[in-house]
Amino acid sequence: MSHLLRTATAVALVLSAACSGSSADGTPADQPVASSTPAASTGDVIPASSGHARVPADSLTVTVYKSPTCGCCNAWIDHMRDAGFTVVGVNRDDMNAIKHQHGVTNSLGSCHTATVAGYVLEGHVPAADVKRLLAERPDVVGLAVPGMPMGSPGMEGPISQKYDVVAFDKAGGRTVFASY
Repeated sequence: MSHLLRTATAVALVLSAACSGSSADGTPADQPVASSTPAASTGDVIPASSGHARVPADSLTVTVYKSPTCGCCNAWIDHMRDAGFTVVGVNRDDMNAIKHQHGVTNSLGSCHTATVAGYVLEGHVPAADVKRLLAERPDVVGLAVPGMPMGSPGMEGPISQKYDVVAFDKAGGRTVFASY
């Protein structure tokens, strides 16, 4: 079997698991997903806002709210851990309520919603952009990658789509934070 066909098959299996209605890890809804040890520190240091002490990126915890059936969410969690973040996954059956609670509109929506250091991360946001967000500390609610574009972290596969990482604020304003 060619590498491309194996990759396409793997993507199909992940997407199938995400929609199958069964949890890949068997964790009940509303329960934290077991987290593995984060990757070794990248050495990045994230300055805290308001002149507080600087915080190493690998000491920040990302909390990811996701459907228990979403396989690509687990792949994004792995991406964040590989970048040095500590990640806690929380399986939820009420993702629309979670999104509403965190100010994520339908047009910004994706499969999972995460929080880190007071910011919201919606969807498959690259870890490098999360680190930039935390370093620059803009006055925004957070970052979103609307939809589930192929080629974004956690959605790797045989094709890659162009996509934007969007910064969004409380007033509904949006700016492109990064483009891929």
